[in-house]
Amino acid sequence: MERHQIIERSIITTYRGKIWSKFIKALKEYQLLKENDVVCVCISGGKDSMLMAKLFQELKKHSDFPFEVKYLVMNPGYNEVNLNKIKENIELMKVPAEIVDTDIFEIADMQKKSPCYLCAKMRRGALYKIAKSMGCNKIALGHHYDDVIETTLMNMLNVGSFQTMLPKLHSQNYEGMELIRPLYLVREKDIVAWKNYNKLEFIACACKLTEGVARNDLSSMRAKTKDLIKELMSYNKFVEKNIFASTTNVYIDKILGYKKGDKNISFLDTYDEKKEDE
Repeated sequence: MERHQIIERSIITTYRGKIWSKFIKALKEYQLLKENDVVCVCISGGKDSMLMAKLFQELKKHSDFPFEVKYLVMNPGYNEVNLNKIKENIELMKVPAEIVDTDIFEIADMQKKSPCYLCAKMRRGALYKIAKSMGCNKIALGHHYDDVIETTLMNMLNVGSFQTMLPKLHSQNYEGMELIRPLYLVREKDIVAWKNYNKLEFIACACKLTEGVARNDLSSMRAKTKDLIKELMSYNKFVEKNIFASTTNVYIDKILGYKKGDKNISFLDTYDEKKEDE
């Protein structure tokens, strides 16, 4: 077998239980894919999105209903080394991705106060715009299980709110477009294991705005949250599982309040209607 075929085979053999099955489960459980969908698989060049691209290629071989997949590398202004690495990998792994150049990094760099926020917003908007021009009705991003629990905890600790990263979202600005996260149930450690098993090398952080910062810089809030979760695991091995589970085990009658759109709902609104023992 050729190298790309070995990589593909590992997904449905060695990593069938930890990656392939969880990919399929997320698609079904959260209804991420429907008949005749045209999905734009967005490839950043990292391990997560490259694995997602291979998963969709494999899915096309086995799906029992018709759908289309298009592969997109949106280049926000990667340096030459990173861009070449992405090109090498899509060639090695036989992913027929279209590369679309933009100047997002350059524009975001002009905003000295909050370039990361602007960059993220511009990248998301550009992805929707490009995907729609390609005839797609969905864009697939490579966020995984660990991203979900980290985001949940980050919101609680740093924002003071309980909200998580949802498996799919309707676009507010692009009619008929939807964002999906097919790796929602896949663990990052298993993606790393798949990468190492196949001796693959991907870009890590390709952001020009932070090229001078160490890859695992502890000033990163997400890096700190990763470390915190590891520390919490030392006293309770179910911490990761419980954080994820908490996003569906919300007892509305046992919280002080919640938001629905722009409206604040307080437990006091219905307090006198309920009588029960704690």
